[in-house]
Amino acid sequence: MKELCNEFVFWDERGVIFEVKAAKGKLLEISIGADGKGSMKEVSVVDDTNLELPSISAGEYAEVLSMYTDKDGNKAVVPQGWTVSGVASENVIWGKDIGLVIYYIPKEKVSGIDWKNKSKVNGLMKTYDQLVWIPINMLSDTSTLDGIHFNEKFGRMNYRNEEFSESEYNEPLVGELLGTKKSIDTYGGCYITRYKVSKDKKTGEPRSIKGAYPWAEIDFQTAKNVAATMSKSENLISHLTYGAEYDTRIKWTIETGTVTRRDIAEDSTRLGNYHNNKEYPNKIVKTGEDGCINMIYGLTGNMDEWTQESKNSHRVIRGGFYYNAGFDFPAACRNQLDPKDCYYVTGFRATFILKVAI
Repeated sequence: MKELCNEFVFWDERGVIFEVKAAKGKLLEISIGADGKGSMKEVSVVDDTNLELPSISAGEYAEVLSMYTDKDGNKAVVPQGWTVSGVASENVIWGKDIGLVIYYIPKEKVSGIDWKNKSKVNGLMKTYDQLVWIPINMLSDTSTLDGIHFNEKFGRMNYRNEEFSESEYNEPLVGELLGTKKSIDTYGGCYITRYKVSKDKKTGEPRSIKGAYPWAEIDFQTAKNVAATMSKSENLISHLTYGAEYDTRIKWTIETGTVTRRDIAEDSTRLGNYHNNKEYPNKIVKTGEDGCINMIYGLTGNMDEWTQESKNSHRVIRGGFYYNAGFDFPAACRNQLDPKDCYYVTGFRATFILKVAI
């Protein structure tokens, strides 16, 4: 038998109890043989998937699907055509207010980048699309995929006593979402757009860049169609974010110690652009100007987000917008809108999953 866990309790022949916890960013691999003897070791998130991929370093372009290992030994899979950030706070997978960011930069431009030059990096953020890795296999087993059992690393969270059922908030594990689950089981995580999606002024294409106004006045189906066009790599599939992906994202920010559960579930005022946060101008601001948590911008406030979660005939939006109060519409809040309507304060993100070989 072999199992992975965050902590393990055992006792010796004298009845003395021992509790062992994995270090941050690690898991414990517990192995017990037929003879009843066991062993235990710490492993990184994808060590148990038997993935054999070329390695890639910080600041390097991925020629093919590749494996990145950060300074702590934690791993993430990088899709072909993307570059791992060379900024120290943007290439560590687990920790307080840090995360792994990848950029879609042409290969010929990668080698000359000075990642220590803040002005140059700011230019990259405004020019090239960026994604953030969510290390789902490193999270606790407290989410739900069936709406009843909260024993999954990936899934929805009931932060505000909502009811999950077929007649209330629901999200069946079928089709696209089931594919996401299979990908996460294989690779250990997924990517999301670093910013709410914006619209390129010249081409009309969806972007995940700094310094643009989020794409607003877009109905649910159009947002879903647009999100599905953003993959850019043959290794990736993109789609409009599900409620399970939204909740997994915010659970990650709590478990890394960046924010508290209260910040997420009760009062997110300090985290983003709300009318009762005096750091903001009481209007929609550009991407990258709306607060950053674990390298994700605009996690809450500024504009709320369409998700694929449903309630009756409506679709669920999350996170509140600039004219809301952070204590009424915190990051975890759920609300619902008619999917046919367009709202000037409702935007969206895309989630990117790595393709699984069949």
